Amino acid sequence: MESQAVYFKDLFSKNTKHNTAEYAINPFSVMVRKEVADHIRSWRFIILLVLVLLTFLGSMYVSMESLRSVVTNAKDPDRLFIYLKLLTTSDGTLPGFHVFVSFLGPLLGIALGFDAVNAEQNNGTLMRLMAQPVYRDNLLLSKFAGALIVVGVLFLSLGLLMIGGGMIATGVPLEPSELLRILGFIALSIVYVGFWLSLSICLSVVFRHAATSAITAIGIWLFFTVFYNIIVNLLVTSMAPDPSNMLPDEALSYNKLFLNLMRISPGQLYTDGVTTLLMPSVRSLGPLTIEQMAGAIPAPLTVKESFMIVWPQVTGLIAATVVCFALTYYLFMRREIRS
Repeated sequence: MESQAVYFKDLFSKNTKHNTAEYAINPFSVMVRKEVADHIRSWRFIILLVLVLLTFLGSMYVSMESLRSVVTNAKDPDRLFIYLKLLTTSDGTLPGFHVFVSFLGPLLGIALGFDAVNAEQNNGTLMRLMAQPVYRDNLLLSKFAGALIVVGVLFLSLGLLMIGGGMIATGVPLEPSELLRILGFIALSIVYVGFWLSLSICLSVVFRHAATSAITAIGIWLFFTVFYNIIVNLLVTSMAPDPSNMLPDEALSYNKLFLNLMRISPGQLYTDGVTTLLMPSVRSLGPLTIEQMAGAIPAPLTVKESFMIVWPQVTGLIAATVVCFALTYYLFMRREIRS
């Protein structure tokens, strides 16, 4: 990796010939631009970009092919939200794009952050960078912000590509409510990837070798993706009595317990949030009683109501990201750079 110290040349010097705004650039912005440039030029990001783009095009093709049958389905309360259907419709051959994001998003965050700090130290550039008058927290923030900018531009571009392709294919104008829901989906996807990015940067501080931090991050992702659901199912099943002898209130309490345990997983929080935003007819993310459903009109919710339902999931992902970043900051501040 190219030494970042060269980007700080003459930045803090008082003897420069040109005392202009060019030499008064904030060091943090210089570091962020350097991180963005490194990610864009890296082969791992190009490979992941191609993979995400292929899954996006495949999902959009399947959605376009199934769109006519979905729109004419009178039993579907969301059939008139054409642009939301482009993100959620599937014919069974390929899942919707939001399912691919829940699977590929963690890999994207891990790939951009697993060697953020330990690679700098192994290459000898970290000590030279810290010799400049910059703060350690600026280094961590630049690593996080640079990768998150790249991810944000990627998802925003895919969202605009989907909207443009839908307008060309269908000729239907985009409703403001659909635009807000799509933007909410993009923002939630960025927050979801940001959690895994923050976790991978934390592991890059904890472990000296990049391979160790990458394997650990992938192991955590596999645990929450594959094994956590099995563990929660076994735990709740062992605690619950025989279903034939279970009262309705007991069944409801155990269902709530199962959902609360599942929401410890970041993937479940993201899935709940995306389902609520992209499917306006979803009125609740938990079990509902007959009394609660009495008198309910099967109509789509407004954008404000959907955002109110999804807000706990968003705050949960943001809180987990902040905790990971705070732990990263604590460990990095106590770390000896010269070792």
